[in-house]
Amino acid sequence: QVRLDESGGGLVKVGDFLRLSCATSERGFANYAMGWFRQAPGKERELVAAINWNGGSTFYADSVKGRCTISRDNAKSTMYLQMNTLKPEDTAVYYCAARRVTFYDRNYYTRLTDYGFWGQGTQVTVSS
Repeated sequence: QVRLDESGGGLVKVGDFLRLSCATSERGFANYAMGWFRQAPGKERELVAAINWNGGSTFYADSVKGRCTISRDNAKSTMYLQMNTLKPEDTAVYYCAARRVTFYDRNYYTRLTDYGFWGQGTQVTVSS
């Protein structure tokens, strides 16, 4: 079982920035492809960004492209989501997710069902 702990959420104003972190005690962090998802009230959980095992490949939802950067530090077993120019529509609970991959798997993954491990989430609220 992989435990994922998100942090860095909060209440910010339009145009502000936040950096979310997803930390794990998993020593084999490099064996996992990772993703950030979010869920706004009354809406389905959606992908924000995804990253492969070493950060060499990334994917962004159109809604955050150009404003967010996903990254990871395998030595620290931590993934990040830098979010800039925040908008009210970014308000949601943000979840990190992990998918164990094989040694030859260089892919990122974009579907909820691709991931087997989830954190508890961190709230991001953007006020106008």
